Amino acid sequence: MKHPSLILASGSPRRADLLREIGFEFTVVVPEVEETQTDSLSPYEACRLNAFRKARVVSARFPDSLVLAADTLVCMGSHKLGKPRDRTEAQGMLKMLQNRSHFVVSGVCLRHTAAERQQTFTVVTTVTFNPLTTEQIEAYHQKVTPFDKAGAYAIQEEGDTLVKSISGSYTNVVGLPIERVQGELSGFGHLVS
Repeated sequence: MKHPSLILASGSPRRADLLREIGFEFTVVVPEVEETQTDSLSPYEACRLNAFRKARVVSARFPDSLVLAADTLVCMGSHKLGKPRDRTEAQGMLKMLQNRSHFVVSGVCLRHTAAERQQTFTVVTTVTFNPLTTEQIEAYHQKVTPFDKAGAYAIQEEGDTLVKSISGSYTNVVGLPIERVQGELSGFGHLVS
């Protein structure tokens, strides 16, 4: 039996790279959805809700395809750090994270409308940063553009200058917990070719 085509409902090049690296074939469809950022939701709830909303919008257009959507937040205590609006906010985020541990939370939704199947889950990784000076933060942001990255950093881009240690899924910090995603996709009949 032929499995449904896979659609990645994300414009993130990092998520696409992670899926390609493990051998999945897919199409990218960027969902036109405003991400929910509300203080009444926990980071886990917000990420799952955003992933679900993205998957639902794309799945409505392609009901015979399996849609994969994700949303990631960086969390320091009760602060949810999304994508910074400007360089000042980006530098403030790294100042907050420096010399401390924080959580990277990803909500993932797999949705196949025609088969009436859906799976939504959350993966959490703990990241501990090195102590950083203002000069080190500025130098990092000169090398790495922070505006499309939750928490204003990318672990795969010069991350060794920032990160002291991680506990959990490295790929979750990159943008998609690929180990868990691969297992869930196989449950939908998608195996790496």
